[in-house]
Amino acid sequence: MQEGFMGPHAAAFDRAEYDRRLAATRAAMARAGIDILFVTDPSNQNWLTGYDGWSFYVHQGVILPLDGDPCWWGRMQDTAGAQRTVWMPEACILGYDDRYVQSATRHPMQDLAARLIGMGQGRARIGVEMDNYYYSAKAHAVLGTALPDAALVDATALVNWQRLVKSPPEIATMRRAARISERIARLAIELAEPGLPKNELVGEVMRAAVRGVGDDWGDYAAIVPLMPSGADASAPHLTWNGEAMRRGEATFFELSGCVRRYHAPLCRTVHLGTPPDEMARASDALCEGLEAGLAAARPGNTTQDIAAALHAPLRRIGIHRPNRCGYPVGLSYPPDWGERTASLRKGDLTVLEPGMTFHFMPGLWMESWGLETTETILIREDGPAETLCDLDRTLFVKP
Repeated sequence: MQEGFMGPHAAAFDRAEYDRRLAATRAAMARAGIDILFVTDPSNQNWLTGYDGWSFYVHQGVILPLDGDPCWWGRMQDTAGAQRTVWMPEACILGYDDRYVQSATRHPMQDLAARLIGMGQGRARIGVEMDNYYYSAKAHAVLGTALPDAALVDATALVNWQRLVKSPPEIATMRRAARISERIARLAIELAEPGLPKNELVGEVMRAAVRGVGDDWGDYAAIVPLMPSGADASAPHLTWNGEAMRRGEATFFELSGCVRRYHAPLCRTVHLGTPPDEMARASDALCEGLEAGLAAARPGNTTQDIAAALHAPLRRIGIHRPNRCGYPVGLSYPPDWGERTASLRKGDLTVLEPGMTFHFMPGLWMESWGLETTETILIREDGPAETLCDLDRTLFVKP
């Protein structure tokens, strides 16, 4: 166990890695004129402190000053989970009383405000993640009322942008997740057959995802398996049902292994029987575009360069994709495994750097069918991007 770590389920990385993350975040805080940061995104909490628990349905967060250790703050009963997962000493774990939980007469932000005042931050510029799933309008209003002399400033995605370039330990963890992604994608392709109820297929995939590969047990992914078939596959975000798979239909599998909260998404499509010509041609153009996008995904180019390379072969056969074709991935919690920063699309001029990782996700959702062939990619020191998963890039056909 690393020195200074708590409990048998210690944080996933060593202290030097967390120090690197804190330094990057504090530099961004200083540039934004933020005195103290309150982080509610579970992914950002984990990235800064190692905290890992299914407690994000109540108010919780990380308090990060410009100097000293961060503090994890949350429901009192969840402080035990913090003690077993964060790298900080117990003095940096703060719990609020259960009478604040889902109460109509008081709010956890009142406790947080009192803590910040006690830290001498009652007049500070306090950064909060205003556009975040886990920071509600009510929380913001109560916190502002309880801190009348402070300035609450928007720090949405401030931490997220520091996560964009992955460290070697993070990339190594994503490679472990990729081995699970390969296994479950291959299993889905192998098991798919006419008459198989979709929920049974999902059950086998989820079982394999949790069992993991070798010594790497599988964590829960931030997104459940997406497996629509036929016309349902024209919608990108349907999950599954109890209907049987049918001959003459395509099913896409949008999946990811997960190791210590790190993901490596992978999508493939299976057609039961001979696919229609338009789907086969679309698949060929999509794979050509993926190859072109990988060649464009190199340091010094921009995220829009990847999108432009992808879309050229698709336009030649008359397919116009108005949506983005990828986003950064890595550490995440539900409801999304994306990092919510850069996008692979026209107009996004984020410059590619070694260590960036993206889900290169050019799904095609047509009027009566859908097709997904995707890769998790790593920007290398030079040359085209590396794909973290190893699986044939094709439309799988099962006669």
